[in-house]
Amino acid sequence: MTAATIPSQALPADWRDFFALTKPRVMSLVIFTGLCGLLAAPVPVDPVLGFTAILCIALGAGGAAALNQWWEADIDAVMKRTASRPLPAGRMQRQSALTFGLVLSLASVFVMGVGVGWLAAVILAVSIVYYAVIYTIWLKPRTPQNIVIGGGAGAFPPMIGWIAATGEVTLMPVLLFAIIFFWTPPHFWALALFVETDYAKANIPMMPVVAGHHSTRRQILVYAVLLLPLSLAPFWFAGAGPVYGASALLLSSVFVLLSLRVAVFRGLAGDMDMRPEKRLFAYSVLYLFALFAALVADRWIMG
Repeated sequence: MTAATIPSQALPADWRDFFALTKPRVMSLVIFTGLCGLLAAPVPVDPVLGFTAILCIALGAGGAAALNQWWEADIDAVMKRTASRPLPAGRMQRQSALTFGLVLSLASVFVMGVGVGWLAAVILAVSIVYYAVIYTIWLKPRTPQNIVIGGGAGAFPPMIGWIAATGEVTLMPVLLFAIIFFWTPPHFWALALFVETDYAKANIPMMPVVAGHHSTRRQILVYAVLLLPLSLAPFWFAGAGPVYGASALLLSSVFVLLSLRVAVFRGLAGDMDMRPEKRLFAYSVLYLFALFAALVADRWIMG
C-alpha cells in the first residue's frame, strides 16, 4: 500500500465523507438481505431486537467498507470509478478512515452480542474480518478467484438476520448464504467486463484482466446455471412456499437468459458495446432484491 497517488494534505472531512466511506449503495443491499433473513425466520421477532440486529448489520457493513477504502486508497486513486472517494480525492486523512472503520466494526459486534445474542455477534465479526482482511488484503490483489472466494463476505447478512431472530443455525440460512455466494461472481464479473481498464491500471487481477473476456463470460454463464437450482433449494428442502418457488424459478431463468446473451452471443459478436453486460449487472442487483423480497412475502402470505 502506497500513498504516492493520494494528496498528502487532506481537507477536513464532513459527515458526507464519512457516510461515503460506508459504501451506502452496497450497504442498502446488505441491510435488505439481512432484514429479509430476519423477517423470513419462522418466529415472532421483537421490534426492538429486530431494529438492533439490523442496525448492527448496517454498522458492521459500514465499518468493513471503511476499512476496505482505508487499505485501498492508493488503488482507488488510479481507478476512474473510485477516484472521487474521500481518501483518493484528498478530503479525508487516512487515519480518520481507519479509526472510523474500527469504531463502527467493534461497536457493531459488541452491541449485537449484548443486545441480540453472541452467536449472531460472532458471525457478524467473521463477516467483517472476511471482507476487510481475507478479501481486501489477501485475495483481491493476488488471485482472479478473489470474487469467487470473497463472495462469502457479502453472503453473511441474511444468515445473521436469521440467527438474530432464532438464535440458531438451520438449513435455510445456510442456503441463503449459498445463494448470495453463487450470485456474487456473475454479478461482479459483469461489472468487471465493462470497467476492465480500471482494474488493469490498478494491477488488480480480476477475471477479465487475467483470463480474458471469453473465459469470463463462460464462467458467468456457469455460475448463473448453478444458481438456478440453488435458488430453488429453499422451496425444495427448507420449507419455503410456492410464492417463493415460482418467483425463484422466474427470476433465475431470466438471469440465465441474460447470462447466455453475454456468454454465447457476445462471444460470437465481439466487444462492439457493453450494453448486454451492463444489462446483466443491473438485473443482478434487481434479482437479489426481488428474490429475497419473495422469500419474505412467501413467509407472510403462507404463514
